[in-house]
Formats: sequence, C-alpha cells, structure tokens
Amino acid sequence: KIKLLAVGKTHRSDLAEWIDTYTKRIGRYIPFEWVVVKDAKKTNKPNPEFVKNQEGAHILNAINPDDTLILLDERGKTYTSVAFAKFIEQKTLQSTKSLVFCIGGAYGFSEEVRTRANGLISFSDMTFSHQMIRIFAVEQIYRAMTIIKNEPYHHA
Repeated sequence: KIKLLAVGKTHRSDLAEWIDTYTKRIGRYIPFEWVVVKDAKKTNKPNPEFVKNQEGAHILNAINPDDTLILLDERGKTYTSVAFAKFIEQKTLQSTKSLVFCIGGAYGFSEEVRTRANGLISFSDMTFSHQMIRIFAVEQIYRAMTIIKNEPYHHA
C-alpha cells in the first residue's frame, strides 16, 4: 500500500481534480490512499517552530509504527523517474506494510518527524508550492506504476 500524506487542504478545485485523477489511476495498480492532515492554525505572526511541531504531531498521528515514512524534502535524494519506480518497487517488495510519502507544511518538518522518517526524497533543486508538489507527487507515483508494469505512459 502507498499513502501520500499532505499537510493542509487543497484550496483550488483545479488542483484537486488533477490529484483525484491520478489518485484513481494509481489505485488501478496498488492500494493508494490520499491523506490530508490538519495544518497549524493561522496567526498574524506565526512562529515557524511552533507551526512545525503542531503539524508534526498531526503527521505522526496519521502514520503507523510499521509504516515506511519518506519525506518530500528539498534536502532529499533526487531520482530519475525510472530510478524512482525502482525505489517504489523495491520498497513494495520488501516487508513494507505501507509506504508513506509526506508533503509538509510551509515551514517544513519538525525534528520529531525528521527523526521518525526512513528517508528523504527531493523532486527538484527548485522550490515548489506545497499545492503544486501534490500534483507532481501523484503524477510521479502513477508514472512509477506504469514503468514497473512496462506500460507506455513513460517514454524513455
């Protein structure tokens, strides 16, 4: 099973439609769950550490002890689409009960979440909005599934 965990709701209906489209496509290959965890309460002067800790608690409450947690983080390892597919295939063939990819909030992840994580992946050296990376993540997971199944979606 694969889960994609994201902090905060998607506020734009067009982005939500893309996410829904790829979520359904992924579900044809492997059990897939899209999970939204609550973001921190908005204030005029947010304290980044407080926000990260509050959102971190929500993330940790949404995962199980035996889940493999991979954070989508700018400091993570980068993959080609084919290498990412191999990574997913390897993790799903291991005794991984659930492979969980996590998109943090605007300030990133708390130290507690970083300590719990089993790895970090970066989709680019560039920074993207947390709304946009959701689409990239579901599309790349779908692409990985088609690569694993040797289907023609990905053109090498």
